[in-house]
Amino acid sequence: MEESTIINEFLDYLKFERRFSEHTAKCYGADLIQFGDFVNGTPGDGNHEHNSISFAHHEHDNGQATALATHVDINRIMMSIDTDTVRSYLSHLNEKEYSKATVARKLATLRSFYKFLVKRNYISSNPIIAVRTPKQDKKLPRFLEYEEVKRLLETPPVNTWLGARDKAIMETLYSTGVRVSELVALNMEDIDFLGEVIHVRGKGKKERIAPIGTSALQTIQHYMEYRNKRAQNNSNFDAKVLFVNKHGKRLSTRSVRRKMDKYLKMAGLDPAISPHTLRHSFATHMLNNGADLRSVQELLGHQSLSTTQVYTHLTTARLKEVYDNAHPRNDEHNPNPLKN
Repeated sequence: MEESTIINEFLDYLKFERRFSEHTAKCYGADLIQFGDFVNGTPGDGNHEHNSISFAHHEHDNGQATALATHVDINRIMMSIDTDTVRSYLSHLNEKEYSKATVARKLATLRSFYKFLVKRNYISSNPIIAVRTPKQDKKLPRFLEYEEVKRLLETPPVNTWLGARDKAIMETLYSTGVRVSELVALNMEDIDFLGEVIHVRGKGKKERIAPIGTSALQTIQHYMEYRNKRAQNNSNFDAKVLFVNKHGKRLSTRSVRRKMDKYLKMAGLDPAISPHTLRHSFATHMLNNGADLRSVQELLGHQSLSTTQVYTHLTTARLKEVYDNAHPRNDEHNPNPLKN
């Protein structure tokens, strides 16, 4: 039986009160266990599962696991840290050459955890408050040009039910800007053909309504005709799920990535492009066509406007590139007004 620890309590809080997914909670748990290992003097690589707290047990040569620390010891270790310990941990991660984004994520985990401990009165002050998040390298999201999107969407063969499904998947991703996890969670009832919207369940189980284009709706309808015919002859088909695999069960996000990889290759596009690139493309093209930032934020389901603002940098950078290509610079005789 798994010992009760404040780590487990925190993960339950994330899953049942904050409504985080099992996968997200597991990632938080791995980050906390890695930090606990560091504090206990046994730094690992962070690849721990939620149910294996490495600093709590030790394996003897005879194969019998003997507990070296009770859940009380684990709690004490996690509650005894100070600001200097956290800074030492960040230095350790830098020495191990973790990326800035990974270090920032692990620090964000600690922020959430120790904020939770203060809230539950386990500790009186938060040791993370005085620790600054490392500066991130600004990396603009990748997006596709209109012609590249068109080429990709025209690749799947729509005269087969799997081809019709794959085209509908990519059209929906581009037309609505939904995340892949939100796409695979769609049910048949979530498509409102009359209202031309879809009902999306986003992060933290938050729901939103996303408009969807006529072309995407027609593609979905074409796929559903194929899907429903196959469902009639197969009792294993899940009646409520929109996008199913060949066995009639809900598609996974990994499956969507595999399908898109195939069509990227067929279309002669960069294989580094991911399904999330269609979300970036949606946002960029919306802004290019005059949509305001707040509207795009709502459509993407971003909690903070600052998350959406990255696309304004992307569109500005693209605008400068287009201008430079159309008006080659000749030093002082042809200055670029967009760079003033």
